[in-house]
Amino acid sequence: MARIKKSRQANQSSVSVIPESKAEKPSIMFVRQMNYIFRSVAAALAVILILPVVVDAGPQSHLLDEDAALALLEGTLKHDGVYTHRISLDCVTYGTEETTDAYFQFVLREIHDAKCGGAPEVSPVVDRYRVYRRSGKIERWNPIDDSWHRYYLVKIK
Repeated sequence: MARIKKSRQANQSSVSVIPESKAEKPSIMFVRQMNYIFRSVAAALAVILILPVVVDAGPQSHLLDEDAALALLEGTLKHDGVYTHRISLDCVTYGTEETTDAYFQFVLREIHDAKCGGAPEVSPVVDRYRVYRRSGKIERWNPIDDSWHRYYLVKIK
């Protein structure tokens, strides 16, 4: 619907018709801006509400127990062959040093006996690992800087 514009110049009135597209342009722009803002806010709100659900259902939505965490660590070390040139895994024992709600901390110690050799009164530490309950992520302790680092096969070998 066209809008009529009236103007008075020197005691003469003139009537001009403004086309519909130009007459509604400011209001259409306002509506478009509001739609854009509404969509942006709705998208951001959807991400905020859905993200915690997606994160909780991560790669392993269940928590690992101690046996599963140790099996994961042992299987990973065997698969990657971390100690194949250093020590036989038959001559290593695993012990749990720390248990928290977030992770299990395991220590690998040498077995000293007739089969493996060494002084039977000592069992030196080979390495320490943490296995996180929720993600299954493995970290290795670096004694040089006394810190934990994500398990990377290339850096260990």
